[in-house]
Amino acid sequence: MSLITFGIVGAGWRAEFYLRIAQALPQQFRVHTMLVRDKDKALAMEQKWGVRTVSTVQQFAALAKPHIQFAVVSVPRTAAPAITLELAAEHIPVLAETPPASDLQSLTALFESIPQLAKVQVAEQYLYQPMHAARIKLARSGKLGEVNHVQVSAAHDYHGISLIRKLLGVSFEQAIIRGESFASPMIRSGGREGDPTDGEIISSEQTIATLRFGDKLGVYDFTREQYFSWVRRDRILVRGSHGEIVGAEAAYMVDYATPVYSELRRIDTGHNGNLEGYFHRGITNGEEWLYRNPFAPARLTDDEIAIATSLLHMGEYALDERPSFYSLAEASQDHYLALMMQQAIATGQTVNTQPQIWAKASMANGGNLQDNR
Repeated sequence: MSLITFGIVGAGWRAEFYLRIAQALPQQFRVHTMLVRDKDKALAMEQKWGVRTVSTVQQFAALAKPHIQFAVVSVPRTAAPAITLELAAEHIPVLAETPPASDLQSLTALFESIPQLAKVQVAEQYLYQPMHAARIKLARSGKLGEVNHVQVSAAHDYHGISLIRKLLGVSFEQAIIRGESFASPMIRSGGREGDPTDGEIISSEQTIATLRFGDKLGVYDFTREQYFSWVRRDRILVRGSHGEIVGAEAAYMVDYATPVYSELRRIDTGHNGNLEGYFHRGITNGEEWLYRNPFAPARLTDDEIAIATSLLHMGEYALDERPSFYSLAEASQDHYLALMMQQAIATGQTVNTQPQIWAKASMANGGNLQDNR
C-alpha cells in the first residue's frame, strides 16, 4: 500500500484523530501541512505533533498542493462550506468532516456551488466501525431476506441516520418522520475531559424518532451520554423477512425448516495469554469473516479504525482508483433527515420530507447514489 499524504484544515479535538492515526500508521499516512488560523493553536500543533502549519488557504495550496492527495476539512460546520469551496477552487480534493454545512439552506448552497468535477467526499465514519460494518455486510448479504425494519441506538443525528439508511438499503426516498424527546435522571458520565470526578445526578435527554421510508421503518433512539457512559449501552436491531440481528447475535432461516443461530464475534488479540499484541483483528460470523481490520496490528480504537478507513478510501478516490464512497449528496441527505427529525421533535408534528437538490441530481444521474461531489 502506497503512502497517503494529506493536509488538515483545523486544529480542534476531531483534527487530532487524524494526527494520531498518521502517528500510529506512518507507513500508510502522513500529514504534510495544517491550516490553522489561530496563532496559539498553530504553535501548539507544531510543538505537540511536529507538523508544519500555515494560516491561509493560499499558503496551504502553495505548500501542500504539489505533495498531498487531498485535504481534510475539520472545522465547525458553519465554516466548512467556505473552506471546501476555496480548496475546490484550488483543485484540491476534499474530505470534509460531518456535517458538511450547518442547515438546509447552507447544504443547498454548497451543493449548488461545488464544481461538477470537484472531488469532495465526507468523512462519515460510523459505517466503517468494525461491528457496524459487519452488520451492514450481513444485512446486505441476503441471508436476512428483505430488510425492512431497523432500530439504531448508537450515534447522534446524521451519524445514526446514516446507519439506518445503510442497514435498510435506503437512498434518497422520502420519509415520514415522527419524534419526541424526554429527560430522565442518570449519574454523570465522563467526557472528552476524562473520567467523572463525582456521582452527580444529571438530566439526560433521550430522543426517539421513527422514519418511515415507504414499507421500511427506521427507529432512532439516542442519548448523548451513551458516548462516554459506562451504564448506557448501544442497541442495534435489524429485521428482515428471513432473519434478524440483535446486537451481536444473528438468527436466520436457510430454508423453511432450518434456522441458523450465530454470533458476530469480535476477534481481539492480546487478551489473557495471547502474545500477538493488543489490536483488533476483525469480526466473524461462524466460519465467515464479515470484517477484517485493514490496519492490524496497529493499536487503534474502533472509531480510529473507521476514520482511517475513510482516509484510505479518500486516498484511492483522489487517484481515481475507487468510486465515490460517501458523497456530498449522501452526507447532505443524512443531515437533512436529522434536521427534519429535530423539527418533528420540536413541533410535535409529523414531518414529510421532500426531494432536495442532491436527490434530484441523483435521479437525473440515473439514480446513482454515489454522486461524485
